[in-house]
Amino acid sequence: MTDIGFIGLGTMGAPMARNLLRKGHRLTVHDIAPAAMAALAADGAAVATTPRAAAAASEIVVTMLPDAPDVEAAAQGPGGILAGLRPGGVWIEMSTIDPGTSRRLGAALRAQGSDMVDSPVGKTAEHAVSGTLTLMVGGADDTIARVRPVLDAMGTDFFHCGALGAGHAMKCLNNLLATTLVAINAEVLVAGVKAGLTLDVMTAVMQKTMAWNNQLAVAFPGRPLRGDFDPGFMLRLAHKDCRLGLEMIRDMGLAAPVGTATLAACQEGLDQGLGRKDVGVLLAMREAPSGVTVRLTGAP
Repeated sequence: MTDIGFIGLGTMGAPMARNLLRKGHRLTVHDIAPAAMAALAADGAAVATTPRAAAAASEIVVTMLPDAPDVEAAAQGPGGILAGLRPGGVWIEMSTIDPGTSRRLGAALRAQGSDMVDSPVGKTAEHAVSGTLTLMVGGADDTIARVRPVLDAMGTDFFHCGALGAGHAMKCLNNLLATTLVAINAEVLVAGVKAGLTLDVMTAVMQKTMAWNNQLAVAFPGRPLRGDFDPGFMLRLAHKDCRLGLEMIRDMGLAAPVGTATLAACQEGLDQGLGRKDVGVLLAMREAPSGVTVRLTGAP
């Protein structure tokens, strides 16, 4: 049993925190939303009024927040994690942020006798509930070994990607690629139906060629091909992750014209007010001007 602080109780964070409780860990939670903390308190967690208080009560503190500025805000200042985490403590940063931020905060932690692991997650909110997330982990071997039981309470697919920041690098690039597949799948399927092809014919052919991908196999039949554009994974978060991946690529002096086009497609959706829809809404965006819809047989 470990004393754990958990900061960020949103769509992903709340079920992840509950899985830590189910595994018998003692949990202290913090969120900017009082109702989110109350819900975890009803499940047996203690409540902290600041990130510092959550960290001070814990051997290990976990953050699951929307973006790097939110992580920075939780870390810095008199009410932050850096002020509260005791020497020898470990911070597991599980948000999707840029690797530079995690490396900078990790250096600040090590200077005061603590350490950091980055472990952003893959898959969906449903997998957060079931504790079967994919974990992309960066950090020192001994620190990861220490926090492995905590990580294993939240995920089943474990990948040690490298030193601190490597997990965040992997997540940013993974989501850039995944979103690019959503965008091109949407364009091709709409074009195919417009050309007189059926969805059944297109998917049957693609399954036998190099065009097949897990977005077509899993994500598209699960939501957009049923006309369901509720999240899921929100378009505004896909946009943020693509932006982070592209910033990382450009910082290395590399070009990413295809990824840049994907970011532009996501921005188009944000401009249409679709940011809180599932990323699969990129399909509806291509359908709207085409005069066709692409749906599974029997779907609305």
